[in-house]
Amino acid sequence: MDERSHAKPSLTPPVSHQTWAVSKPQVESHGGIVAAQHHEAAQIGADVLAAGGNAMDAAVTTALALSVVEPWLSGLGGGGFLLHASADGTVEALDFNLRAPLAADPADFPLVGGAGGDWFNWPSVQDDRNLIGPMSICVPGAVAGLAEALEKHGTLPWADALAPAIGLAERGMRVDWFAELAFAIDAPGLSRDADAAALFLDPRVRTPDPTDPTARLLPMPLKATMLRRLAQNGARDFYEGETAATLVADLQAKGSKLAADDFSRYRPTWNRPASGHYRDRIVHTIPGLSGGPSLLDTLMRLTGQDMAGASDADFAAHHANAIRATYQARLKTMGHAAAGRDCTSHLSVIDRQGNMVSLTNTLLSRFGSKVVAPSLGLTMNNGMMWFDPRPDQPNSIAPGAVPLANMAPVITTRDGTPDIAVGAAGGRQIFPAIVQLLSQIIDHGASPEQALHAPRIDASAPTVLVNRVASPDTASAIAANHPVQITEDSLYPVQFAIPSLVQAGRGGMPNCGAVHPNNPWTKAVSE
Repeated sequence: MDERSHAKPSLTPPVSHQTWAVSKPQVESHGGIVAAQHHEAAQIGADVLAAGGNAMDAAVTTALALSVVEPWLSGLGGGGFLLHASADGTVEALDFNLRAPLAADPADFPLVGGAGGDWFNWPSVQDDRNLIGPMSICVPGAVAGLAEALEKHGTLPWADALAPAIGLAERGMRVDWFAELAFAIDAPGLSRDADAAALFLDPRVRTPDPTDPTARLLPMPLKATMLRRLAQNGARDFYEGETAATLVADLQAKGSKLAADDFSRYRPTWNRPASGHYRDRIVHTIPGLSGGPSLLDTLMRLTGQDMAGASDADFAAHHANAIRATYQARLKTMGHAAAGRDCTSHLSVIDRQGNMVSLTNTLLSRFGSKVVAPSLGLTMNNGMMWFDPRPDQPNSIAPGAVPLANMAPVITTRDGTPDIAVGAAGGRQIFPAIVQLLSQIIDHGASPEQALHAPRIDASAPTVLVNRVASPDTASAIAANHPVQITEDSLYPVQFAIPSLVQAGRGGMPNCGAVHPNNPWTKAVSE
């Protein structure tokens, strides 16, 4: 099928501006598929599949490549979750989420403007030190998690999985108009850290791109050196070796409380997934401090609804009611998990044997803490943002604590075999988006392409966002119970989560992959 994006004017005459409908057809293959938020990384993963690698080989290699080509979304300075499903239907969950420093002290994050606040509006912290800067950084889990996942379920050596990322760092990330937009949006924050500004904002370090005269290349030699060291010494070097010592020294010089013990004690953990039935599928997701339990809660609230026969407006209204009810329970019992919109990266993979991986990795905010470790060229997370800065809350700051995350990668099984791998970027918008996609496919019989192109709502906040291209009666149906705002599915500000999805073919049909159509970098690539 044609994998190119194309655009055409809508049939509705514009009033004061022109509306465009952007489409990305699904990719079909009897082999494996990688669906990711960056086309270069997805192609690298698909090449791993074509060379005989399995789903985990492709997922880890893709995630490592993403750390170079989209450095404001995910990276080795962040953390996340993944699910792996074997072709026999066995599903496992890996937690490589962030951890607060052992020296974290709530007193280091004094509240300004009072100690009140409600579920949706925490009080600010002095100087926003939980959101930006060295005090906002938590122990990153990405290196440990990706290496652990590869060791257990992959076939590639760790060094081979790192090789494409090393090549990209040496060549440089491609800086096109979309990357320039990302740099411009966060220029004020990046300017607060001299090393971040030097890496991302100084045009003098960029070189011509021989393949695209409209773009430039941003080499990352320090990151390439770090990656080569990890390839030679192994992933634990990031936590106990030369890389760890260098990183701790860099961060402490900037004022971080992270210490050697924080890194040496870090370990990812395998768990049984949180699972629940929805119609004829079993939905598997991340247990515990994630968006997974809330996702399952929402699906359970929908089970009594006749979603298959619902109109588009009723379909959206049912989802809005279920998501709002879930969020009220989530915020009362689990904590807030960030009022803002996280900038995360998700990838979904299926191989020709039917194994699947659903992997979400994040720096949290765009460019995380906006802090770069100068000796390594490594952009660091702002994981302290995920904690409630108020004391005595379910998700309050504490030494060595694990924050409540929004990520919720999902794998569904059907008749005992993997069926759908899906996840999204978008902070607290993530699980509401996944619920709607699953319902589109399971209840409405939509294809991955149709599900990804269907206009969505976002009910993660009290005012429900409704995509402007939704049916005219959608907003009215939701407004019977909730405040509504009609908005665009825009590149910036991002109003709806950005999903990636693969689905197994059945009865001789091919596998399918589909991605969020509005993002210019997303792509599903077959082997």
